[in-house]
Amino acid sequence: MDMTLSPQHLEFRDELVTWIAAAMPPEMKRRADAGAEFGPEDGMAWQKILYEKGWAAPAWPVECGGTGWDVTQRHIFTEELMRANAPQLSPFGLGMVGPLLVQYGSEEQKQRFLPKILSGDEIWCQGYSEPNAGSDLASLQLRAEKDGDDYILNGQKTWTTYAQYADWIFILCRTGSEGKKQEGISFLLVDIRNTPGITVKPFLTTGGTYAFSETWFENARVPQSNRVGPEDGGWSMAKALLGHERTLIGGVAESLRWLQFAKRIARDTPVGTGRLLDDSGFRRRIARAEMRLRAITMAQNRTLAAAQLGRAPGAESSILKLVGTELLQQATELCMDAMGHDALGWLDSPPEALPEHERSVASQWNYLRAATIYGGSNEIQRNVISKDILGLPTR
Repeated sequence: MDMTLSPQHLEFRDELVTWIAAAMPPEMKRRADAGAEFGPEDGMAWQKILYEKGWAAPAWPVECGGTGWDVTQRHIFTEELMRANAPQLSPFGLGMVGPLLVQYGSEEQKQRFLPKILSGDEIWCQGYSEPNAGSDLASLQLRAEKDGDDYILNGQKTWTTYAQYADWIFILCRTGSEGKKQEGISFLLVDIRNTPGITVKPFLTTGGTYAFSETWFENARVPQSNRVGPEDGGWSMAKALLGHERTLIGGVAESLRWLQFAKRIARDTPVGTGRLLDDSGFRRRIARAEMRLRAITMAQNRTLAAAQLGRAPGAESSILKLVGTELLQQATELCMDAMGHDALGWLDSPPEALPEHERSVASQWNYLRAATIYGGSNEIQRNVISKDILGLPTR
């Protein structure tokens, strides 16, 4: 893949840099320049700004609200947002259920849901994992029983990220028990905020945040018209969405941001008569990570180019997830190492103890230990790669 930028792409990059700097509200810009951590509310505020510009979902088809940019333009866009430390957008609507609806949704579903996903008027979360169904997702037990034109849902989901902020949740549920366990699963869209019988309870992570929730369904009534695809055919939807999710979880853009932080911290850290960034050993670690980032970026761009042509991410998304999450952990470890004893600081550290861009490092380092587990553990990804790409038998 030729990643040399043409004059047109260089002009596009300059336009982006200028626009991003001007589009951020003053306080958001101040925090971005300081390297501060942004929360879900900041992400939604930034999505609405991008939406007004027409840039909320560059990879979507143009007829659904996409930009029509080529792969290089989308790469430049993502890279410049990371360089500017702009708030990250919630992936569940724009990056997961939105692309799934584009591919598999009915025309009515597309017209109902896609515009509000794009604008950020409806916030989404994901309901896949259960207490006894994580990487073995087909073991899920959330039950959906038919009752007239509705389904009645009973069961539990866990790791429902930021469900406390969501308006809608997309779920996998069991609608059949015949045949293999993958054959009795359906994909539903559920109004989590206005459906009686749904309870969301956030819980504290080891990173000191309420990122995850437990979500219970007790006789919750959902219209059958909210099912995407055929009944008992949700496993195909699940695999397609997991492909999109694993591409996102790979965290290529996020790794870029963390490597920027690592260099910034190392530049500010005195070592002897110089700075940590002048240390040849630390510079080699940075260089190795950046070379790996370059390689995984090219692999991701090929996957996104295929997705733009209507092909759901396949087994190659497992490569992105496997390598990308390991790189993400490596980048946060570089930040922790560069901070030394300051890495013991926490989110509520006072300004005289830690600058803004360092306060979230320890919390995120904790949180991202799970990156090689969620979305299907990296052991699962190795099995997928072995079977579907290398053609080798798996145990």
